[in-house]
Amino acid sequence: MPLRIRCEIPADIAPIAALTAAAFLDVAHSSHTEHFIVDALRRAGQLSLSLVAESGDAIVGHVAVSPVSISDGGDGWYGLGPLSVAPERQGRGIGSRLVEQALAALRRRGAAGCVVLGEPEYYGRFGFRAEPALWLPGVPPQYFQAIAFREPMPTGNVSYQKAFDARG
Repeated sequence: MPLRIRCEIPADIAPIAALTAAAFLDVAHSSHTEHFIVDALRRAGQLSLSLVAESGDAIVGHVAVSPVSISDGGDGWYGLGPLSVAPERQGRGIGSRLVEQALAALRRRGAAGCVVLGEPEYYGRFGFRAEPALWLPGVPPQYFQAIAFREPMPTGNVSYQKAFDARG
């Protein structure tokens, strides 16, 4: 069945939550709160981009994008994630398609750049790299990566939305 990437609609909210919880259920480094984070971002009006991957009538992937703050005052930066793919559909390029579409949408919107917390091998293929000028306190620097869409690269601590503290 062909894969279709589109923006979320209200009817997608519950399926996105279920998909996200399932996608992170067996992930060792997960806080298992990713579905709460997406809902909290939406409630706070900070879900800048919410894309679903649909196959037939089923949502099989989702990516969230929200604004981040940088201590030097650099603006126009966003955080990619959580990124979720149905466990039985992982490894088939769905996550890659979602990341590519999200980055393309940010570029069209004139964003300055995007950060992600994740596996360097996976996100490096999209142009993300560990950037010494940006850091996320308490996180090993190789797992916190950035991609700049325009110069100059900001410098400082990156802060995600308060929704990332959601626990239920």
